[in-house]
Amino acid sequence: MTAATAPSAGRPARTRSGKAKPKLDAIAADAVEMARAALEEVTEPGQVGEHLRVEATGDRIVDHVFACAMPGYRGWSWHVTVVRASRAKVATVAETALLPGEGALLAPDWEPWSERLRPSDVGADDLLPYRDEDERLEFGYEQTDDEEADRVALWELGLGRPRVLSPQGRAEAAERWVGGEFGPRETSSRGRKGTVTANCSSCGFLSQLSGALRGEFGVCTNEWSPADGRVVHLQYGCGAHSETGKEEAAASEFAIAESVVVDELQVDYELIPTSGDDTATDADASADADGSTDNTATDKAATDKAATDKAATDGGAADSSEEPTEN
Repeated sequence: MTAATAPSAGRPARTRSGKAKPKLDAIAADAVEMARAALEEVTEPGQVGEHLRVEATGDRIVDHVFACAMPGYRGWSWHVTVVRASRAKVATVAETALLPGEGALLAPDWEPWSERLRPSDVGADDLLPYRDEDERLEFGYEQTDDEEADRVALWELGLGRPRVLSPQGRAEAAERWVGGEFGPRETSSRGRKGTVTANCSSCGFLSQLSGALRGEFGVCTNEWSPADGRVVHLQYGCGAHSETGKEEAAASEFAIAESVVVDELQVDYELIPTSGDDTATDADASADADGSTDNTATDKAATDKAATDKAATDGGAADSSEEPTEN
């Protein structure tokens, strides 16, 4: 430092702002116990630590700094401002405060609630403020006073809303849904853990969305699915798929069919004897007496009866055809 810029002897030191640094008042600086007593009146026992330093903050104004002994307030300190009036022989306490120092744990900077609020913080009964400028929305169909055109737009196209999703709004929604719980899942026919055998694109319980998001997303309508009532990606899948177990069920039915043997070559029949068939009746009676049925005896009796009846018929016909002989 050159002689031209060096401060003259006896001049008070100056701060960066050019103002003279205040002189430490001796009477106020010596009032350590008074400052501690002022802190103990506003704190709980054991919260005030040792005296750290004293600082001059103005003419006859000093700050006594004490360590903070409260748990969770590392880096904080107690400050007691002591002042002395002009020509007074004693100092008095002006105020007390707990202030953070370097490395102190601080609360985050205050932000407006509209910027601090997150979607997960909003409940079904909470009311959000109207946002006139929302980059996620754009103006929808506007009324043209053409009755036919307005009818088509309002009813057949499902529009008629003041604002609809903008491309940015659709992109943000699609990004959230893809990365969410019901986004795409890996498909594998080998049934590896964490994979599915079929996805929502082939499920009968999928109700597809309308509009630009139709090609990627739909709504699950299966009450047995964990995604019931949720927006799902077409490549998502779960065990409640409408076709789940179809191949296994077909294979099980085929296995049951193979185990059943159907004999179509043997025909079960029963001979019913006619009235007057003494032979058949005797054979049946004999079978009942023995506790079993002899099909061979029954068939033989029936055959013999048929032969006897045929012989009788032939004999009668012969007798009727011969003419009487005269002696």
